[in-house]
Amino acid sequence: MTVKEILKDAFSLKSDTADHEEIRNRLVEGGQVTGTNMCVLMLAIFIASIGLNMNSTAVIIGAMLISPLMGSIQAAAYGTATADLRLFRKSMIGLMFQVAVCLITSTLYFLISPISTTTSELLARTQPTIWDVLIALFGGLAGIIGITRKEKSNVIPGVAIATALMPPLCTCGYGIATGQWRFLLGAGYLFLVNSYFIFFSSAAILLVLKVPKKKEIREITPEQWKRLKKAIIRNTIIMILPSIVVAYIMVQNTNADKESLTGFEKENVSIESITKQIRILFPEVEKVEISTVEFVNEQKKVEKKRVFNLTVSEELSKEKEKIMEEWIRELYSEPCEICQKIKE
Repeated sequence: MTVKEILKDAFSLKSDTADHEEIRNRLVEGGQVTGTNMCVLMLAIFIASIGLNMNSTAVIIGAMLISPLMGSIQAAAYGTATADLRLFRKSMIGLMFQVAVCLITSTLYFLISPISTTTSELLARTQPTIWDVLIALFGGLAGIIGITRKEKSNVIPGVAIATALMPPLCTCGYGIATGQWRFLLGAGYLFLVNSYFIFFSSAAILLVLKVPKKKEIREITPEQWKRLKKAIIRNTIIMILPSIVVAYIMVQNTNADKESLTGFEKENVSIESITKQIRILFPEVEKVEISTVEFVNEQKKVEKKRVFNLTVSEELSKEKEKIMEEWIRELYSEPCEICQKIKE
């Protein structure tokens, strides 16, 4: 047995593929926009909106897991792969209806909510980059491979989290409710990127699996196929370009920041990252500011230490402060000092 044959067998998708009728039933059922799917959609909208509003990653993940939006996209991809124009149109209309419901509901929620703070979870959905494109592409591939297997796969929940669809739409609702159009544009673009590449990768895998075409559809001529390929390439480039620009700007800014730091400061964990970790461990902490100061040690040598200025809702107990200090010291392996300020 040659290496080529071994690799072909190792990565073959056909050995455990479900029959075509089963695949069709799963995808068409997942793309329904009535009954259970719509009820779950409404619940997912509220859960995602509350999670974004309260800056809770766990709650947002829950909304991603139950959101049925990916089902409509995969159903549309199945309609494309099988040349079923009626199914494609029905799925796309259903998706647009779901999107409209998401935008209206999330906008109303953020208009009513007494909390209008721009959280880090909201901000995270406003600057999609080329890495988001890759996540959507690979996530879409994993999702359609999982759903076309004979046995039910545990891939789908992971794909739902990786290729987030609901949070960007709810972030758009926040942008509309607060009149911040950069949230609407950034999060809207992230949703489009995720949707397009889930659709693209799903259709590609279904074509590889050779799902049967509708009998009444005539064969595509070479000229039509050539025009179709050009349209796919053009649309993909248009979809990717803005994300490449954003990623380039982000990398340039990061490099510029690194060049402006001293050797001691370059080792700092990012403030956003450390803030998230501290807030999980110590819910009383609302804001973290890190600075570096010099001091003279017992041997009369000049050393540096990090000072953590914490804005807290209520003062941490001595026990908690000691736990935090030990945790930070373990993280940095260097001296540190903790200063607390109660939020006014």
